[in-house]
Amino acid sequence: MFDRLIDFLRDLPGAGSGRDGEADEDPRVAAAALMFHVMDADGVRLDVERERLEAALSEAYGISGKDLSALVAKAEKADREAIDLYAFTSVLKRHLDEQGRFEFIRIMWEIVFADGELSELEDNVVWRVAELIGVERPERIALRQQAQEASGVAPGSGDGD
Repeated sequence: MFDRLIDFLRDLPGAGSGRDGEADEDPRVAAAALMFHVMDADGVRLDVERERLEAALSEAYGISGKDLSALVAKAEKADREAIDLYAFTSVLKRHLDEQGRFEFIRIMWEIVFADGELSELEDNVVWRVAELIGVERPERIALRQQAQEASGVAPGSGDGD
């Protein structure tokens, strides 16, 4: 799962285009903030989830130490301070083509299923993000089913699609 995240982040168009201090225009920060948001949706963030996301960000962008800490801090702060998801999804929608948007939703589903279960809150976050970046219901459902099958989580939970 995290290999796919690393590849996605590495290939994110416009990565680093935001000027220093303009986290709201940096697609790396937007993507990471949404990943933190979905990890936290069920009210439980496992240390391993954060460690894996940090490792993926480090490998994708060739950063570590203070640079990695700064990116993670910007993403977490942006997620905490956001009043909605639009600030992040609008950045991604501008920077991703259709395939990139599908890949982002696939990765979100993989993060959801990483702990072996699907909560309604996680499902709702991915549904809202998908809608906001232009991934329609049939694609969202197909991507969820692929991630669910790959994770080994039993079907039957989620938004009922």
